[in-house]
Amino acid sequence: MRHIILNLFFMLSIVLFAAGCSGSGSGERSVSGESRPEAAGPDIMLSGNCPQVAVLLTEGFQDAEAYMPIGYLENKDIDITVIGPKTGRVKAYNSDFEIVVQKTVGEVSIDEFDALILPGGKAPAVLREDPTVVAFAKNFFHTGKPVAAICHGPQVLATAGVLQEVTTTGVGSIREELEDAGANYVDEALVIDGNLITSRVPDDLPVFSKAIEEAIKKAR
Repeated sequence: MRHIILNLFFMLSIVLFAAGCSGSGSGERSVSGESRPEAAGPDIMLSGNCPQVAVLLTEGFQDAEAYMPIGYLENKDIDITVIGPKTGRVKAYNSDFEIVVQKTVGEVSIDEFDALILPGGKAPAVLREDPTVVAFAKNFFHTGKPVAAICHGPQVLATAGVLQEVTTTGVGSIREELEDAGANYVDEALVIDGNLITSRVPDDLPVFSKAIEEAIKKAR
């Protein structure tokens, strides 16, 4: 679905971002020790159907951590659905940018999506208080499909109880919280452990977005 309304200037910045993200960047860690394959052949369109990705957020999301992965992945022919506790327009905490939550978590099925993205900001602290959201994140994680969280996004996964003995990263201020949830925290731009992809801050968005694309390709 392509009903996300973006300011024209911001749309241009997203296109430029996507065009500049073809490299994998530096500072990456793959916990499994497996090398991530380079893309081969046409982008993503493997079976005639676009992959479907859910972006889970609510009021107080971090603007770039939502918009940049969305722009990058849509540029790769991946369909995005923004989901949250309630539908409607929500505002970023750090700017005047808004985004439309298209469906509630209760309206969608995990089977509809190939990956889940949890942007950061202040939204994860709100999302983690909603049992339906936490259950959705937990059940999605246990499918083995790619789950990507950046900045404060891993807070939802900590509450879901899925980080025991998982190597992860996130913004430094939640390190203790992640470790209390059983995670092995590392300060790296990109950390991949099994089906979990995590990054720390907006500066990590190029490698974060690219890793999501590659994980979707690998899973399909």
